[in-house]
Amino acid sequence: MRVMAQMGMVMNLDKCIGCHTCSVTCKQAWTNRAGTEYVWFNNVETRPGQGYPRRYEDQDRWRGGWELNRRGRLRLKTGGRVKRLLSIFASPVQPELDDYYEPWTYDYQALVEAPLGDDFPVARPKSLITGSDTKIKWSANWDDDLGGAPEMGHLDPMVEQVRRTSENKIKFEYEQTFMFFLPRICEHCLNPSCMASCPSGAIYKRAEDGIVLVDQDRCRGWRQCITGCPYKKIYFNHKSGKAEKCTFCYPRIEVGLPTVCSETCVGRLRYLGLFLYDADRVTEAAATPDEQDLYEAQLDLMLDPTDPEIIEAARRDGIPDDWMDAARRSPVYALAKKYRIALPLHPEYRTMPMVWYVPPLSPIVDLLQEQGHDAEGRGNLFGAIEALRIPVEYLAGLFTAGDTDTVTGVLQKLAAMRAYMRDITLGRESDASIPEDVGMSEESMYEMYRLMAIAKYDERYVIPKAHVEQAHELEEIGCSLDYDGGPGMYESGPFGEASGQPAPVAVETFEALRRRQTSDQPAGSEGLRGRVNLLNWDGNGTPDGMFPPQDRS
Repeated sequence: MRVMAQMGMVMNLDKCIGCHTCSVTCKQAWTNRAGTEYVWFNNVETRPGQGYPRRYEDQDRWRGGWELNRRGRLRLKTGGRVKRLLSIFASPVQPELDDYYEPWTYDYQALVEAPLGDDFPVARPKSLITGSDTKIKWSANWDDDLGGAPEMGHLDPMVEQVRRTSENKIKFEYEQTFMFFLPRICEHCLNPSCMASCPSGAIYKRAEDGIVLVDQDRCRGWRQCITGCPYKKIYFNHKSGKAEKCTFCYPRIEVGLPTVCSETCVGRLRYLGLFLYDADRVTEAAATPDEQDLYEAQLDLMLDPTDPEIIEAARRDGIPDDWMDAARRSPVYALAKKYRIALPLHPEYRTMPMVWYVPPLSPIVDLLQEQGHDAEGRGNLFGAIEALRIPVEYLAGLFTAGDTDTVTGVLQKLAAMRAYMRDITLGRESDASIPEDVGMSEESMYEMYRLMAIAKYDERYVIPKAHVEQAHELEEIGCSLDYDGGPGMYESGPFGEASGQPAPVAVETFEALRRRQTSDQPAGSEGLRGRVNLLNWDGNGTPDGMFPPQDRS
């Protein structure tokens, strides 16, 4: 057994309102360079929908992830080395630009310089790739809020999968449709197929925390990683000729701060923490023959940080004590392994993804309310799961490779938590039989409720800092995109490509950011003078530092 640590994320889909704040802040922080106009390290998809890039889940077409060969061993779906070498210059199983969207801007200059006349000037859309006029056909959020679902909803690969087994299970009439939001980032997998696909070895998985990164100096732009990733979360920068992906905000993680998407999430639906796992058994778990057993196989990889044997093995393998303490307090371990309500996205891809999801229960409650029932009643909630407007088969296609029993069990736990806590909230005596029905104790159900509903900042984000002995790895030269002149650092037009100049990563910057964002002091107090945190401002008066000091002499 070889114990290693992995930073992971859990997202509670019941709390996502589809506001895209996470997408906007991520794009502002990490893709403010030319060539990244269609790059969305973090995007929020409406389900049902085709996703981004379009139909990325259709692995019969894109051939992403892993499969088992005749001997039961893992191999890339794109084939062996020879087959991939033959397709290195032209890959027929790689998404084209149209599957993302052709980035565009508008010809605002035509509006500014148009002469007086009887006609209104028009700002035509211009391609940021060719500079020519273009016709807008598609973008990252084209399916938002079921836009066009009656005509396009059947193109969702998960809808096709469910319809193959039950033709009329999913309908898109207004009164029968369903919808939820699915935020997506790179999965930072334990068994990443993108890393195995890279001919130049530019993609690597950090030993200290499992974050998967692209070495920009070694990347040669072969784009085999894009083909190999089944989640299509690696992008090609058409200006720099390099592959780019979500970095899990590693400069923030190293100093104990959450990712930008987590920090700015309006619904507070994201949890960050450590998993401990047995690195020697990853390949064995990913090679589990039955796809529906992959979820349990991945759970078995997660080690109990309170087990004395695991603690001893972790110390032997060099995991610091403060990291072990963080693993014991980890919310992602609690939601995924302890309470078993968080599920991995598409475990059948055999990449062992480390971003997990709590499936949505809200459509059940909404349906019961619309029908005039007591939406929090125990009997009503449990009975409605089987007749859920959002089919359990659809959720199972996303999270358990089609195993509906596992998804039903998770939904029943969530429903039991609602019913149990309702009695407590209304001042009635708690019903111990409710948690017993789903295999939980009253104490564990209340702990689960607290973590999911009212957890504080330091309970949702349990992030151990990097150690002093690793300080050389925190230097600004760690990423060639962090300074002027690095790949992709091109001049920007006033209306087009980049939105600002890149700022170097510095530990001091993030230490100051943490002090501002976690301080209980008002915005104009000592130590924060000249820096105004509007989150702490009560709206009364003008805090010091909001405006430059005036010379009253």
